[in-house]
Amino acid sequence: MKVLYPICCGVDVHKTFLVATLIISQGITPHYFKKRFSTFNNSILQFKQWLIDNNCFDVCMESTGKYWVPIFNLLEDTIRITVANPKWVRAVKGNKDDTKDSKWIGDLFRLGLVPGSYIPDKPIRILREYTRYRSKLVSCKSSEKNRFQNAFTVCNVALDAVVSDMFGKSASSITDYLLTSDSFNPQHCSSLLQKSLKKKAATVIESIEGYQMTSEQKERIVMVRSHLDFVQKSISTLDEKLDNMIVPYESAIALLRTIPGVDRASAITIISEIGTDMSQFSSSKRLCCWAGLTPGNNESAGKKKSVRITRAGVYLKPALVQVAHAAVKSNQSPYYRLKYERIAKRRGKKRAIIAIARMILTAIFHMFVTGEVFNPSDLYKIDMPQEMLERQKEKAIKQAFKLLISNGLIKDADSSIA
Repeated sequence: MKVLYPICCGVDVHKTFLVATLIISQGITPHYFKKRFSTFNNSILQFKQWLIDNNCFDVCMESTGKYWVPIFNLLEDTIRITVANPKWVRAVKGNKDDTKDSKWIGDLFRLGLVPGSYIPDKPIRILREYTRYRSKLVSCKSSEKNRFQNAFTVCNVALDAVVSDMFGKSASSITDYLLTSDSFNPQHCSSLLQKSLKKKAATVIESIEGYQMTSEQKERIVMVRSHLDFVQKSISTLDEKLDNMIVPYESAIALLRTIPGVDRASAITIISEIGTDMSQFSSSKRLCCWAGLTPGNNESAGKKKSVRITRAGVYLKPALVQVAHAAVKSNQSPYYRLKYERIAKRRGKKRAIIAIARMILTAIFHMFVTGEVFNPSDLYKIDMPQEMLERQKEKAIKQAFKLLISNGLIKDADSSIA
């Protein structure tokens, strides 16, 4: 096999140390030089200088948890680093240890057998940290809301069956009253209701009467509510910080928002995951594969064992699926809705929504490459009025008959019959 990197280095990263194997290919037999470094900053800088002294500027390492990040941060300004998915550099069982792993990674890398993972620029990486943390906080907020509501259900309070929002003004006033009062006064409870909920006063009272709530249960509900308020405040603070960080990408956000279903929050999430420079991906197909929106290839002896989508794109894929759901329900443009309905008839709703998510990501790729707003080439087929569409069909049929007549394939009488 052809050697793509005559001088390169394979790195096996651990929490407290790294093992590096420098490979110099001279002639047929390569020469190996192993060295071990600590993962402290000064030792990583010594590793960097060791690479430069040996004229090595191509390094490959396995993406082990987050342990590779400090090394990448200190080497990226000078060294070309390939961060490999563990599945591409997995060693053979029975022949694996810390000293052999770096040599194995280096051997695969110098022959060009290790595809690199997409690592965005540092500003995008920092933005990604914020958006992913916000996603975790939103998930935590939903969990705390469910926990708060379930706590009242356990105490025989069926208020959630009457009100549409347990965190609205009327419902919050009632829950605060139940948590602070030792007895239940139906008249006072009715006075806490606002607007249209006053008409349901009798039903609200009936859903609460006979409840059983101990002081320990009240204390737990208060703790859940205080934690929920803290999480909500953290999300608000995070949103303010994101608004300041996203200023350089406002033009990209405006571009993405021309796509049906994409709002500002979704646009920020998409940019934080893939950036705005599409040169990292050779084509839109590679981007969709990286996002986990393409079926995995698992075929043997001419039989396909699985056509499920891959598990990649843990954060990007849910965001695109959410955008796809919004796009098919959009009243502004029926473009994706009609495509979704057509695919859903043949393949089902789940596959159809994944197909729409992939179409949207493909559109995003080409929009970032060309800088054009959302304007698909087949949009006229969907947005064209029915009368105009019929006229276009008639015109196309006439032109087809003229072409057939000019080539002598049919006669004028045949065209008049048609």
